[in-house]
Amino acid sequence: MEWRIPLADIDFSSEEEEAVLQVLRSRWLTMGAVTQAFEEEFASYVGVRHAVAVANGTAALHLACIATGLGPGDEVIVPSLTFVASANAIRYTGAVPVFADIESEQDLTISLRSIEQRLTNHTRAIMVMHYGGYPCDMPAIMKLAKAHQLVVIEDAAHAIGSEIEGCKMGVWGDVGCFSFFSNKNMTTGEGGMVITNNDAIAHQLRLLRSHGMTSMSWDRHRGHAWSYDVVDLGYNYRIDEIRAALGRVQLRKLERNNELRRKLTAIYREQLEELAPQIVVPFNKMRGVSACHLLPILLPRGSDRINFMEHMKSRGIQTSIHYPPIHKFHIYANGEKAPYHLPVTDDVVDREVTLPLYPGLIDKDVAVVVQAVRDAFLKMTKVL
Repeated sequence: MEWRIPLADIDFSSEEEEAVLQVLRSRWLTMGAVTQAFEEEFASYVGVRHAVAVANGTAALHLACIATGLGPGDEVIVPSLTFVASANAIRYTGAVPVFADIESEQDLTISLRSIEQRLTNHTRAIMVMHYGGYPCDMPAIMKLAKAHQLVVIEDAAHAIGSEIEGCKMGVWGDVGCFSFFSNKNMTTGEGGMVITNNDAIAHQLRLLRSHGMTSMSWDRHRGHAWSYDVVDLGYNYRIDEIRAALGRVQLRKLERNNELRRKLTAIYREQLEELAPQIVVPFNKMRGVSACHLLPILLPRGSDRINFMEHMKSRGIQTSIHYPPIHKFHIYANGEKAPYHLPVTDDVVDREVTLPLYPGLIDKDVAVVVQAVRDAFLKMTKVL
C-alpha cells in the first residue's frame, strides 16, 4: 500500500550515495578503515572511550550480555514494554529475563520501584530501554545498581542523541547498545553499535564480534599480521564498509534531524490537546533531552484500537503499536518467572498507538494526522 503519510521515512540524499560509491570504488567491502572511522566518530559524539560497530542492534545487545559476564543462573531485570530482542538477548546467554513494570501512562520507561521489587539473590543486571527516545531515570537506576553491585545495560536503540545532565544515553550504564535499523533516527539499513568506557569489556566485545580472532582481515591486508589465533567462542557480528559509510553520513545529520523531531513532537502535542483532548500523549513532563524517536498516544480506556487504526489507514496514514508486551508472548508467558503482575504495562499496551514521526514531515502533515485522529473519534462515538 502507498501511504499518504507513512509511519517513518529515511533522510537519504546524494551524500549517502557518494559515500557508498567511494566504498565500492575502494574495492574493500568488509570491516576496515571506514568502519574504524565510524566507530571513532560515534564514540566522540556520545562521549565514550570505545564504540564497536556490529551487524545489528540485537547483536549489540547479545554481545553486551556476554561481555558483562551474564550466564545460566543469572537474572536480568528488563521492561516488558520493549522489542522482544531485549529479552531474547538475555536468554541467548542462558540468563533469565525478569520483567518489570513501567512508571505510568505519562512515563513509559522502566519503573525504579518495580525494579526494586524484583531484586533477588540471583539478580545480576538491569537492562533499561529508553522508550521512544525518552530517557529512563538513569541517576536513580545507577544509584540502585551501585548499591546492589549490578551491571547496567542500556538498550538505547530509540535514544541516539538523548541525554540527561549533559550525558548521552548509552554512556550511563556499563554498556550501551544502539540500532541503525531503517526506522531509527539514523540508519544504515541494518547495523548497530556497542559502547563502553570499560577497557576490558571493549576488548571482549571486539573479540566476540569476529569469531574470537586475534587479528582481522583488514590487519592482514595492511601487513600488520599474517595469521591469527582464536581465543574465545565468538560470532560473526561484523558490520560492513557500506553500512559504516552510511552511518558516518547519517551521524552528521543526526543533531539537525533530532531537533526537527522535537519541534514536530511539540506541534503534535499542541494540536492533539486542542482537537483530541481525550487522547493521552505520554512524556508531557520528560527528564533530560529526548531524541523523539516515536510519537506514542494512548486512546481512552475501552476504545476499539483496531477500528481507530483502520480509520487512519483509510485516510492513508500509517500507524503502529509499540509494543505488544513481551511477557504475554507465548514463548515468555509460561516462563520461569511467569505469571507477571504488571498493571501499568497491561493498561497501557491495549491503548497505545504510534503516529507518524520523521524529519521529513512538515507542519501540514501533522495537521492532517491530527485531523484524522479527531475524525476517528467522532466516527467511533457515533457508532457507540
